[in-house]
Amino acid sequence: MRVQIKRIREKADECTTIECVEITPDIESIRTYALSKGTVLAGMVGDRIYQFNLSEVIYFEAVDEKVFANTHHMTYELRSRLYELEQAYENNHFIRCAKAFVINLMMLESISPAMNGRFTAHMKNKEKVIISRQYVPALKQAVMGGR
Repeated sequence: MRVQIKRIREKADECTTIECVEITPDIESIRTYALSKGTVLAGMVGDRIYQFNLSEVIYFEAVDEKVFANTHHMTYELRSRLYELEQAYENNHFIRCAKAFVINLMMLESISPAMNGRFTAHMKNKEKVIISRQYVPALKQAVMGGR
């Protein structure tokens, strides 16, 4: 596959074009990744509101009725519910792996077995997230079989 980059003058004219013989899971993955790069979220840290890109999120976590977006540099409190984020970004490589976690598959480094049928997700920032038994088959399918 060849890749071309063409410089343009106006930011409003930016676009990504994918030319392919057929739409494969790999092509769909590239499309989804490109779309997620432009998605901006807003979250709170203390009494300040910050904007950050969806592609920076390593995982979303629910703790005590609050939802947080964890990135390499900061943890933001969000106003959304975890299931809303899961549904909104399931096509952007985000998948539920436990009752309290939705991980970004683009930030997943590896998966290893844990105890009692559970697995551990090793994220690129060196954090570990437990994958509950009920979510293991879907996560394996997403990682091994494409999604």
